[in-house]
Amino acid sequence: MTLSYVLRRVGYGLVLMLCVVILNFMLIRLAPGDPAVVIAGEMGGATEEMLDSIRQEYGLDKPVVTQLAIYIGNVLRGDLGQSFFFNQSVASLIGHRIGPTILLVIVAQILSILLGVFLGVVAARKPNGVLSGFVSVFATVGYAVPVFWTGIMLIILFASMLPIFPVEGMQSVRLRDAGPLVQALDIAHHLVLPAFTLAIIYLAQYARLSRASMLEVLGSDYIRTARAKGASEKSVLFKHALRNAALPILTVAGLQFGNLISGALLVETVFNWPGMGRLAFDSILRRDYPTIMGVLFFASAMVVVANLLTDVSYRLADPRLRGR
Repeated sequence: MTLSYVLRRVGYGLVLMLCVVILNFMLIRLAPGDPAVVIAGEMGGATEEMLDSIRQEYGLDKPVVTQLAIYIGNVLRGDLGQSFFFNQSVASLIGHRIGPTILLVIVAQILSILLGVFLGVVAARKPNGVLSGFVSVFATVGYAVPVFWTGIMLIILFASMLPIFPVEGMQSVRLRDAGPLVQALDIAHHLVLPAFTLAIIYLAQYARLSRASMLEVLGSDYIRTARAKGASEKSVLFKHALRNAALPILTVAGLQFGNLISGALLVETVFNWPGMGRLAFDSILRRDYPTIMGVLFFASAMVVVANLLTDVSYRLADPRLRGR
Protein backbone atom coordinates (compact mmCIF):
# COMPACT_ATOMS: atom_id res chain seq x y z
CA MET A 1 0.00 0.00 0.00
CA THR A 2 1.51 3.30 -1.11
CA LEU A 3 1.05 6.87 0.00
CA SER A 4 -0.23 7.75 -3.47
CA TYR A 5 -3.15 5.35 -2.99
CA VAL A 6 -4.15 7.00 0.30
CA LEU A 7 -3.84 10.49 -1.22
CA ARG A 8 -5.90 9.41 -4.21
CA ARG A 9 -8.63 8.05 -1.94
CA VAL A 10 -8.59 11.27 0.10
CA GLY A 11 -9.00 13.25 -3.13
CA TYR A 12 -11.98 11.13 -4.14
CA GLY A 13 -13.45 11.69 -0.69
CA LEU A 14 -13.13 15.49 -0.98
CA VAL A 15 -14.83 15.48 -4.38
CA LEU A 16 -17.60 13.30 -2.96
CA MET A 17 -18.05 15.70 -0.03
CA LEU A 18 -18.44 18.61 -2.45
CA CYS A 19 -21.13 16.68 -4.33
CA VAL A 20 -22.87 15.88 -1.04
CA VAL A 21 -22.84 19.56 0.00
CA ILE A 22 -24.41 20.61 -3.31
CA LEU A 23 -27.01 17.82 -3.28
CA ASN A 24 -28.01 18.45 0.34
CA PHE A 25 -28.35 22.17 -0.28
CA MET A 26 -30.52 21.75 -3.36
CA LEU A 27 -32.79 19.08 -1.86
CA ILE A 28 -33.41 21.08 1.31
CA ARG A 29 -34.04 24.28 -0.61
CA LEU A 30 -36.53 22.50 -2.89
CA ALA A 31 -38.51 21.22 0.09
CA PRO A 32 -41.80 23.05 0.68
CA GLY A 33 -42.03 25.64 3.42
CA ASP A 34 -40.51 29.01 4.24
CA PRO A 35 -37.97 29.18 7.10
CA ALA A 36 -38.73 32.89 7.50
CA VAL A 37 -42.28 31.97 8.51
CA VAL A 38 -40.92 29.48 11.05
CA ILE A 39 -38.55 32.09 12.49
CA ALA A 40 -41.35 34.64 12.61
CA GLY A 41 -43.59 32.05 14.25
CA GLU A 42 -41.08 31.67 17.08
CA MET A 43 -41.36 35.44 17.54
CA GLY A 44 -45.12 35.20 17.84
CA GLY A 45 -45.97 36.09 14.26
CA ALA A 46 -44.88 38.87 11.90
CA THR A 47 -46.02 41.14 9.10
CA GLU A 48 -44.94 40.74 5.49
CA GLU A 49 -42.40 43.52 5.98
CA MET A 50 -40.83 41.65 8.89
CA LEU A 51 -40.73 38.44 6.84
CA ASP A 52 -38.88 40.31 4.09
CA SER A 53 -36.47 41.65 6.69
CA ILE A 54 -35.83 38.13 8.03
CA ARG A 55 -35.22 36.79 4.52
CA GLN A 56 -32.75 39.62 3.85
CA GLU A 57 -30.94 39.09 7.15
CA TYR A 58 -30.41 35.38 6.53
CA GLY A 59 -29.76 35.74 2.79
CA LEU A 60 -32.95 33.91 1.84
CA ASP A 61 -33.94 36.64 -0.61
CA LYS A 62 -31.04 35.84 -2.96
CA PRO A 63 -31.30 33.39 -5.90
CA VAL A 64 -30.72 29.76 -4.99
CA VAL A 65 -27.54 29.55 -7.09
CA THR A 66 -26.11 32.58 -5.28
CA GLN A 67 -27.04 31.09 -1.91
CA LEU A 68 -25.31 27.83 -2.93
CA ALA A 69 -22.12 29.62 -3.97
CA ILE A 70 -22.05 31.58 -0.70
CA TYR A 71 -22.67 28.42 1.31
CA ILE A 72 -19.87 26.46 -0.41
CA GLY A 73 -17.47 29.33 0.18
CA ASN A 74 -18.42 29.46 3.84
CA VAL A 75 -18.00 25.68 4.23
CA LEU A 76 -14.51 25.86 2.72
CA ARG A 77 -13.66 28.41 5.42
CA GLY A 78 -15.12 26.16 8.12
CA ASP A 79 -18.24 28.29 8.60
CA LEU A 80 -21.43 26.20 8.58
CA GLY A 81 -23.68 29.18 9.21
CA GLN A 82 -25.98 30.29 12.00
CA SER A 83 -28.87 28.24 13.29
CA PHE A 84 -32.26 29.82 12.61
CA PHE A 85 -33.88 28.32 15.69
CA PHE A 86 -31.11 27.90 18.27
CA ASN A 87 -29.48 31.24 17.37
CA GLN A 88 -26.00 29.69 17.66
CA SER A 89 -23.34 28.79 15.16
CA VAL A 90 -24.01 25.39 13.61
CA ALA A 91 -20.42 24.34 14.24
CA SER A 92 -20.77 24.90 17.99
CA LEU A 93 -24.10 23.03 18.08
CA ILE A 94 -22.59 20.05 16.29
CA GLY A 95 -19.46 20.26 18.43
CA HIS A 96 -21.57 19.66 21.53
CA ARG A 97 -23.59 16.85 19.92
CA ILE A 98 -21.05 14.94 17.81
CA GLY A 99 -19.31 13.33 20.79
CA PRO A 100 -22.37 11.40 22.06
CA THR A 101 -23.21 10.27 18.51
CA ILE A 102 -19.69 9.02 17.82
CA LEU A 103 -19.67 7.21 21.16
CA LEU A 104 -23.01 5.55 20.42
CA VAL A 105 -22.10 4.56 16.86
CA ILE A 106 -18.62 3.23 17.67
CA VAL A 107 -19.83 1.19 20.66
CA ALA A 108 -22.70 -0.23 18.58
CA GLN A 109 -20.31 -1.04 15.72
CA ILE A 110 -17.80 -2.79 17.98
CA LEU A 111 -20.56 -4.66 19.81
CA SER A 112 -22.22 -5.84 16.61
CA ILE A 113 -18.95 -6.97 14.99
CA LEU A 114 -17.54 -8.80 18.02
CA LEU A 115 -20.75 -10.60 18.98
CA GLY A 116 -21.80 -11.20 15.37
CA VAL A 117 -18.46 -12.67 14.31
CA PHE A 118 -18.27 -14.80 17.45
CA LEU A 119 -21.74 -16.25 16.85
CA GLY A 120 -20.92 -16.85 13.19
CA VAL A 121 -17.63 -18.63 13.95
CA VAL A 122 -19.22 -20.82 16.61
CA ALA A 123 -22.13 -21.66 14.31
CA ALA A 124 -19.76 -22.56 11.46
CA ARG A 125 -18.13 -25.30 13.55
CA LYS A 126 -21.35 -27.36 13.32
CA PRO A 127 -23.33 -26.01 10.35
CA ASN A 128 -26.18 -28.47 10.91
CA GLY A 129 -26.32 -28.02 14.67
CA VAL A 130 -28.85 -26.28 16.88
CA LEU A 131 -26.66 -23.20 17.37
CA SER A 132 -26.21 -22.76 13.63
CA GLY A 133 -29.97 -22.87 13.15
CA PHE A 134 -30.44 -20.37 15.99
CA VAL A 135 -27.97 -17.96 14.35
CA SER A 136 -29.83 -18.19 11.04
CA VAL A 137 -33.20 -17.51 12.67
CA PHE A 138 -31.78 -14.74 14.84
CA ALA A 139 -30.18 -13.10 11.80
CA THR A 140 -33.45 -13.13 9.87
CA VAL A 141 -35.51 -11.78 12.77
CA GLY A 142 -32.89 -9.25 13.84
CA TYR A 143 -32.63 -7.83 10.33
CA ALA A 144 -36.41 -7.66 9.86
CA VAL A 145 -37.34 -5.94 13.13
CA PRO A 146 -37.34 -2.08 12.92
CA VAL A 147 -34.76 -0.46 15.16
CA PHE A 148 -37.29 1.86 16.83
CA TRP A 149 -39.52 -1.12 17.71
CA THR A 150 -36.56 -2.84 19.37
CA GLY A 151 -35.86 0.31 21.36
CA ILE A 152 -39.46 0.63 22.51
CA MET A 153 -39.59 -3.04 23.55
CA LEU A 154 -36.37 -2.64 25.55
CA ILE A 155 -37.77 0.44 27.26
CA ILE A 156 -40.91 -1.48 28.24
CA LEU A 157 -38.84 -4.41 29.46
CA PHE A 158 -36.19 -2.47 31.40
CA ALA A 159 -38.39 0.41 32.60
CA SER A 160 -41.63 -1.31 33.55
CA MET A 161 -40.78 -4.95 34.15
CA LEU A 162 -37.08 -4.99 35.08
CA PRO A 163 -35.90 -1.47 35.96
CA ILE A 164 -32.19 -2.22 35.51
CA PHE A 165 -30.99 0.37 32.98
CA PRO A 166 -31.87 4.06 32.42
CA VAL A 167 -34.13 4.58 29.43
CA GLU A 168 -33.39 8.20 28.51
CA GLY A 169 -30.59 10.73 28.48
CA MET A 170 -26.85 10.25 28.71
CA GLN A 171 -26.15 11.12 32.35
CA SER A 172 -27.96 11.24 35.67
CA VAL A 173 -28.46 14.80 36.89
CA ARG A 174 -27.42 13.92 40.43
CA LEU A 175 -24.05 12.54 39.22
CA ARG A 176 -22.94 15.37 36.93
CA ASP A 177 -20.70 16.83 39.67
CA ALA A 178 -19.23 13.44 40.62
CA GLY A 179 -15.70 12.26 39.83
CA PRO A 180 -14.57 11.23 36.32
CA LEU A 181 -14.79 7.50 37.04
CA VAL A 182 -18.32 7.75 38.45
CA GLN A 183 -19.42 9.85 35.46
CA ALA A 184 -17.86 7.38 33.01
CA LEU A 185 -19.66 4.46 34.66
CA ASP A 186 -22.91 6.44 34.63
CA ILE A 187 -22.56 7.17 30.90
CA ALA A 188 -21.80 3.51 30.24
CA HIS A 189 -24.91 2.56 32.22
CA HIS A 190 -27.05 4.89 30.10
CA LEU A 191 -25.35 3.63 26.91
CA VAL A 192 -26.31 -0.03 27.27
CA LEU A 193 -29.84 0.09 25.86
CA PRO A 194 -29.24 2.60 22.99
CA ALA A 195 -26.06 0.79 21.88
CA PHE A 196 -27.68 -2.64 21.99
CA THR A 197 -30.75 -1.34 20.15
CA LEU A 198 -28.60 0.10 17.38
CA ALA A 199 -26.27 -2.91 17.26
CA ILE A 200 -28.76 -5.76 17.17
CA ILE A 201 -29.81 -5.41 13.53
CA TYR A 202 -26.18 -5.28 12.35
CA LEU A 203 -25.12 -7.97 14.82
CA ALA A 204 -27.52 -10.29 13.05
CA GLN A 205 -26.02 -9.41 9.67
CA TYR A 206 -22.45 -9.98 10.81
CA ALA A 207 -23.40 -13.31 12.41
CA ARG A 208 -24.95 -14.58 9.19
CA LEU A 209 -22.17 -13.19 6.99
CA SER A 210 -19.34 -14.55 9.15
CA ARG A 211 -21.05 -17.96 9.32
CA ALA A 212 -21.32 -18.17 5.53
CA SER A 213 -17.78 -16.86 5.02
CA MET A 214 -16.33 -19.28 7.60
CA LEU A 215 -18.12 -22.23 6.01
CA GLU A 216 -16.60 -21.34 2.66
CA VAL A 217 -13.09 -20.92 4.08
CA LEU A 218 -13.25 -24.07 6.25
CA GLY A 219 -13.72 -26.12 3.09
CA SER A 220 -10.45 -24.86 1.59
CA ASP A 221 -7.39 -27.03 0.99
CA TYR A 222 -5.09 -25.09 3.30
CA ILE A 223 -7.52 -25.64 6.21
CA ARG A 224 -7.42 -29.39 5.60
CA THR A 225 -3.63 -29.16 5.44
CA ALA A 226 -3.47 -27.30 8.75
CA ARG A 227 -5.64 -29.94 10.40
CA ALA A 228 -3.54 -32.73 8.88
CA LYS A 229 -0.43 -31.17 10.43
CA GLY A 230 -2.02 -31.44 13.86
CA ALA A 231 -3.10 -27.82 14.40
CA SER A 232 -5.62 -27.37 17.18
CA GLU A 233 -9.22 -26.57 16.33
CA LYS A 234 -8.86 -23.17 18.01
CA SER A 235 -5.82 -22.38 15.86
CA VAL A 236 -7.59 -23.53 12.70
CA LEU A 237 -10.67 -21.42 13.41
CA PHE A 238 -9.17 -18.18 14.67
CA LYS A 239 -5.65 -18.12 13.17
CA HIS A 240 -6.13 -19.64 9.72
CA ALA A 241 -9.82 -19.45 8.81
CA LEU A 242 -11.05 -16.27 10.47
CA ARG A 243 -8.28 -14.10 9.02
CA ASN A 244 -9.40 -14.87 5.46
CA ALA A 245 -13.09 -14.97 6.33
CA ALA A 246 -12.83 -11.48 7.86
CA LEU A 247 -12.23 -9.74 4.51
CA PRO A 248 -15.92 -9.53 3.45
CA ILE A 249 -16.82 -8.59 7.04
CA LEU A 250 -14.46 -5.59 6.85
CA THR A 251 -16.08 -4.50 3.60
CA VAL A 252 -19.61 -4.75 4.99
CA ALA A 253 -18.56 -2.99 8.21
CA GLY A 254 -17.44 0.06 6.24
CA LEU A 255 -20.58 0.10 4.12
CA GLN A 256 -22.84 -0.31 7.15
CA PHE A 257 -21.30 2.64 8.98
CA GLY A 258 -23.58 5.03 7.09
CA ASN A 259 -26.59 2.94 8.07
CA LEU A 260 -25.47 3.07 11.69
CA ILE A 261 -25.45 6.86 11.58
CA SER A 262 -28.91 6.99 10.01
CA GLY A 263 -30.15 4.44 12.54
CA ALA A 264 -28.73 6.61 15.32
CA LEU A 265 -31.34 9.25 14.40
CA LEU A 266 -34.16 6.93 15.47
CA VAL A 267 -32.32 5.50 18.47
CA GLU A 268 -31.42 8.94 19.81
CA THR A 269 -35.02 10.04 19.41
CA VAL A 270 -36.39 6.98 21.22
CA PHE A 271 -33.91 7.21 24.10
CA ASN A 272 -33.58 11.02 24.12
CA TRP A 273 -29.84 10.61 23.55
CA PRO A 274 -28.24 14.07 23.15
CA GLY A 275 -26.47 13.45 19.84
CA MET A 276 -26.58 14.70 16.26
CA GLY A 277 -29.56 12.50 15.46
CA ARG A 278 -31.67 14.26 18.04
CA LEU A 279 -30.38 17.62 16.81
CA ALA A 280 -31.32 16.71 13.23
CA PHE A 281 -34.80 15.62 14.32
CA ASP A 282 -35.44 18.90 16.15
CA SER A 283 -34.02 20.92 13.23
CA ILE A 284 -36.19 19.15 10.66
CA LEU A 285 -39.33 19.93 12.67
CA ARG A 286 -38.36 23.62 12.75
CA ARG A 287 -37.02 23.84 9.18
CA ASP A 288 -33.66 25.00 10.49
CA TYR A 289 -31.85 24.72 7.14
CA PRO A 290 -28.27 25.56 8.27
CA THR A 291 -28.38 23.07 11.13
CA ILE A 292 -29.84 20.31 8.95
CA MET A 293 -27.16 20.83 6.30
CA GLY A 294 -24.44 20.96 8.96
CA VAL A 295 -25.57 17.66 10.46
CA LEU A 296 -25.75 16.05 7.02
CA PHE A 297 -22.29 17.40 6.21
CA PHE A 298 -20.72 15.91 9.32
CA ALA A 299 -22.59 12.62 8.92
CA SER A 300 -21.37 12.37 5.31
CA ALA A 301 -17.81 13.18 6.40
CA MET A 302 -17.96 10.39 8.99
CA VAL A 303 -19.10 7.92 6.32
CA VAL A 304 -16.36 8.99 3.90
CA VAL A 305 -13.69 8.63 6.60
CA ALA A 306 -15.09 5.23 7.60
CA ASN A 307 -14.94 4.02 3.99
CA LEU A 308 -11.36 5.26 3.66
CA LEU A 309 -10.34 3.41 6.82
CA THR A 310 -12.13 0.31 5.51
CA ASP A 311 -10.14 0.42 2.26
CA VAL A 312 -6.89 0.79 4.18
CA SER A 313 -7.82 -2.02 6.59
CA TYR A 314 -8.76 -4.26 3.67
CA ARG A 315 -5.36 -3.78 2.08
CA LEU A 316 -3.57 -4.38 5.36
CA ALA A 317 -5.54 -7.58 5.92
CA ASP A 318 -5.04 -8.90 2.36
CA PRO A 319 -1.35 -8.91 1.26
CA ARG A 320 -2.38 -9.42 -2.36
CA LEU A 321 -3.74 -5.85 -2.50
CA ARG A 322 -0.87 -3.98 -0.87
CA GLY A 323 1.12 -3.43 -4.04
CA ARG A 324 -1.80 -2.15 -6.10
